[in-house]
Amino acid sequence: MAYDFSEVKVLVTEDNMPMAELLKSLLFAFGIGEVWMARNGREALNIYHEQSIDLILTDWMMREMDGLTLVKMIRSGEKGTNQYVPIIMMTGFSEKRRVVQARDAGITEFLVKPFTARDLYKRIEEIIERPRQFVKSDDFFGPDRRRRRDPNYNGNPRRVTDLDKSYESIVLFKEDGKNVRW
Repeated sequence: MAYDFSEVKVLVTEDNMPMAELLKSLLFAFGIGEVWMARNGREALNIYHEQSIDLILTDWMMREMDGLTLVKMIRSGEKGTNQYVPIIMMTGFSEKRRVVQARDAGITEFLVKPFTARDLYKRIEEIIERPRQFVKSDDFFGPDRRRRRDPNYNGNPRRVTDLDKSYESIVLFKEDGKNVRW
């Protein structure tokens, strides 16, 4: 499906200038209206505080402030930032522990370098077509880490979407030390 991205503002955080320019060109080819560039997480955070950004693409490994720290600061609501902005983490490291670490920091999508224009477009499309609910717990804020339902899961339901008619109510979270039920 073709989308009208003409009003979309994207922030690219990448310290490798040829890669940054390539990303910028790809985004403009997709029809993105505005692309902001930052060389590290600190610059990105400053731009993010000043602009109304709709999507962030960030590299992981950068000096001064890396992409993972940037994600954590945005998801923490640091300085009143929009915690819900979609964030695509780009990295050359594809080990499972890295993917899990990025996911647990609150990224929306993960993209392994080198990637194709189609790979990048698919991640953006995934954000649009299949947005995930945000989850807040004592130690996490970000998109629901589950990609799909496990029909064989036999544990206690922990989210409203896990509920089934056989449950009268379930404790969803604690508010001011009191259980809030649904």
